[in-house]
Amino acid sequence: MRADLEVADIFRAAGPAYRAAHARHLGLTQLKVMSAIEHCRTTALGGHVEACEDCGQWRIAYNSCRNRHCPKCQGAAARAWLAEREADLLPVGYFHVVFTLPAEVADIAFQNKALVYDLLFKAASETMLTIAADPRHLGARIGITAVLHTWGSAMTHHPHVHMIVPGGGIAPDGSRWISSRPAFLLPVRVLGKLFRRLFLARLIALHDAGRLAFFGSMAYLAERRAFLHHLAPVGKKRWVVYAKAPFGGPEAVLAYLSRYTHRVSLSNRRLINFDESGVTFRYKDYRRNGTDRQQVMTLATDEFIRRFLLHVLPRGFHRIRHYGLLAGSTRKNRIARARELLCVAPPPDDDAQDEPDEFRPSCPCCGGRMIVIEAFERWRQPRAPPDTTTANPENHP
Repeated sequence: MRADLEVADIFRAAGPAYRAAHARHLGLTQLKVMSAIEHCRTTALGGHVEACEDCGQWRIAYNSCRNRHCPKCQGAAARAWLAEREADLLPVGYFHVVFTLPAEVADIAFQNKALVYDLLFKAASETMLTIAADPRHLGARIGITAVLHTWGSAMTHHPHVHMIVPGGGIAPDGSRWISSRPAFLLPVRVLGKLFRRLFLARLIALHDAGRLAFFGSMAYLAERRAFLHHLAPVGKKRWVVYAKAPFGGPEAVLAYLSRYTHRVSLSNRRLINFDESGVTFRYKDYRRNGTDRQQVMTLATDEFIRRFLLHVLPRGFHRIRHYGLLAGSTRKNRIARARELLCVAPPPDDDAQDEPDEFRPSCPCCGGRMIVIEAFERWRQPRAPPDTTTANPENHP
């Protein structure tokens, strides 16, 4: 169902003026994201005509841009991804762990997205794998699915990694499954200390290698002494790692992943109004509790677009990654071994099944299955109402 107001509506109305005003500060990737969202599901991308197999009801469906930053294109991508991941789920409790960068480091990350976001993934995953393998804690090799989010609820820059981790792992010699305690995976204070040490050591190494760039008010950080002085307070404070009690089961894990893996900085359903005063949307203020947590904010249109574009990822950057038991080409073998150790039957082999059709909403008239009966190219429309007799098999000899 289409939202009354979409990010695309805002980009179409205010995008041209924003591009003209900020031409010197917009990168090619950001421009491509704006263009993709503006043209998503319009004649600019072409489309097809669908008809119901049962009642003949027809409709025009325009093609999606498939850009990973588009609020309208993530549902199908999430469904396909979840279908692939379902076979990896184990019948154990799953924990949710979050690693967040302090504000001082987030400022550096903003001007060095690819390098620092990659470092965030590597330091957080190594921290989890190292502490989990320690015999004083779990003493096992665990699996991790990690997802990068770069935003807070108000679309401010807030880089952090969400991890979904099974409650246990395979012993180093591969002989048994070691389960975590029912409501405890790993000590968060120990995780925070190692994460801080690994991240800062490698961030300084990147600076020493001349790989970090600084602009504007942060240009002074190019000098090593200033850079170390900037990081000194961060090295003394506690880096908080958040760990949540395990989910209720594999189904709950899938439901959670479907909300997080392909999320964008702001969904269309959070938009409330767009007029000359700006854009009004809902957000969560996590400093409040209960019903007060839900708040409403109005931003000037330029500021709204600026915040949305803050979270455009570098080209080719992978925001979903797998580590430990779930990493690499041997993932299936490791998962099979874990199931064997847990005395769980393997999932049914569905390789022989036909590939599922691309998801399409059912017929709005009778709820029947919609099939494609005509396609048309970019910037074109069907020249006449379709011949719906092709949609009903009974009309064919």
